[in-house]
Amino acid sequence: MTDYAWEPTEDFLQNSNIAKFMAEHSLSGYEELKKAWLDDGIWFWQAVSEHLGIHWYEQPTQTVDLSRGPELPHWFPGGVTNLVETCVDRHDPAKRAYVWEGEEGEVRELSYGDLQELVSRIAGGLVKLGVQKGDRVGIYMPMSPEALASSFACAKIGAIFVPNFSGFAEEPIIQRLEDSGAKVLITADAYYRRGRKIDMQSTARAAAAAVPSVEHVVVWPRVSEGNWDEFLDAEPVVDALPVASNHPFLIAYTSGTTGKPKGAVHDHVGFALKVASETNFHIDHRDDELFFWLTDFGWIMAPYKMCGGGVAGRPLMLYDGAPDYPTPSRISELLKRHQVSIFGTSPTFIRALMPREDHGFDGDPGSLRVLASAGEPWNDLPWWWYFEQVGGGKCPVLNISGGTESGSFVGTLLIRPIKPSSFNSIAVGMDPDVYLPDGTSAPPGEVGELVVKPPWPAMTAGFWNNEQRYLETYFSRWPDKWVHGDWASHDEEGNWWLHGRSDDTLMIAGKRVGPAEVESCLVNHDDVAEAAVVGVPDEVKGESIWCFVVVREGVEGIEEELVEVVVEGLGKAFRPGRVEIVSALPKTRSGKILRRVIKATATGDDQGDLSSLENPEAVEGIQSAVNG
Repeated sequence: MTDYAWEPTEDFLQNSNIAKFMAEHSLSGYEELKKAWLDDGIWFWQAVSEHLGIHWYEQPTQTVDLSRGPELPHWFPGGVTNLVETCVDRHDPAKRAYVWEGEEGEVRELSYGDLQELVSRIAGGLVKLGVQKGDRVGIYMPMSPEALASSFACAKIGAIFVPNFSGFAEEPIIQRLEDSGAKVLITADAYYRRGRKIDMQSTARAAAAAVPSVEHVVVWPRVSEGNWDEFLDAEPVVDALPVASNHPFLIAYTSGTTGKPKGAVHDHVGFALKVASETNFHIDHRDDELFFWLTDFGWIMAPYKMCGGGVAGRPLMLYDGAPDYPTPSRISELLKRHQVSIFGTSPTFIRALMPREDHGFDGDPGSLRVLASAGEPWNDLPWWWYFEQVGGGKCPVLNISGGTESGSFVGTLLIRPIKPSSFNSIAVGMDPDVYLPDGTSAPPGEVGELVVKPPWPAMTAGFWNNEQRYLETYFSRWPDKWVHGDWASHDEEGNWWLHGRSDDTLMIAGKRVGPAEVESCLVNHDDVAEAAVVGVPDEVKGESIWCFVVVREGVEGIEEELVEVVVEGLGKAFRPGRVEIVSALPKTRSGKILRRVIKATATGDDQGDLSSLENPEAVEGIQSAVNG
């Protein structure tokens, strides 16, 4: 048996949120708890909804309706609710809601009373602009109370918000606004990164101008100017609009291996219930504790913590700025300054911090009680550094993983010991497995495809305007099994590990981007004939974008120019690590580019079956470019 790095203390065994839930239902230990949810998941989610106090204007007639199959469940049919009543309006106005810090040093604190007022005023502004139930509102903002309040304001009037990564260039915003049919875009004038003012308003207005459905652009003056005050000059919406339990509140776009980004639809009950179960039972967020996850507003972790903290009425720490400015000690200083209890980040951030001598973490956890991580797999060296240098060898490192479309599949429960880089449990209420290619369960220790048995709350209700693509993406390989696209394994003691993506999707510093999105930028260049993009392991980002392009005859020396083309098209976060010009791309006879072969050639891994390869000389060209 591998030694455990951390063992639960008496406090976690007796006072954690999951321990209290177990005591409430006379469950004597972890194995009994897991058996209860695996034997009767419907009972479990009903019990969790009652435990967390999901608000109902009208009670549901049943817990889940599976009349359309487990792939398309309707949770809590007959129930009438509004997420804002559960997450904002019912809480004590005097309680602390958010502490926000800007890169330039400004600090603001909002109570739940402040948040209730701000949400009501933004909702009133949206109504004044003609936004109605079911309308979509794009939000392209830096992490801030205004961004979260704008999201809640949409939900309060039955509108649906569409978050955008704050580093996006115009084209990704246009794609999301067009696909969702957004009516309004809320943005900021600018934000600060590394001491420089980064313009958002121009990008937002240019994107909005290219989308006919967008009628208004609202600008919050994060730095200096905007039409925010005029927007808020409206009758506040005091009472949330009652909506059906499955009424959408969020379209979260995530990239696939082909075509345009997929719009995962989440509703007023399922998403909030699932993520609140995770922030309560896995992350163990307790009353009055400040919970900080280092994230952009456009990543799913923003609505995750917004709803997870909101359901329980517990405070969140928000930060808008570079995590290493003006020095790499910025985050360690922020944690100490605000007495943060729970800190979550990606392995990429820890890997980038490790080599720096001025990171500020000295092995004293201070106010920290729990460390968290998500976004990509760990390897042991940075995991141990996080555990010892940030947490002092005392704070557990809990790991959670799932997807924008789903909530988490595997996680960590702090009533169990933890092995390095692992998940010590499946996520509460979930039933995952590891499948071999023949559809049988993999034995302990063997890597296979992560699959999950539906249903569960926070399963996307489908892709926006494309239910068939949703079914084909997750349920076409094995009947009644969600195939997520991750390699996974587990041991005999119930610990799990993830081993990277099993499909072509790239994971860049915790952000997913499809090869087709990068390739589209490249082939739009007049001198590029074809392009193929793969992700190559990178010590800092997890994966680095490598681009292989075929150029027009006689063209040379445009590699750096193409790097900037991608940056301009998708944003700085997606800057390619390499651009290589080649004479041809390896293809099948049907013309399909074999990215699998390109990636294996670039990394020196086994190229696998090449029987379908039409032009083997192209592989030699890739090899020469990589080695050249």
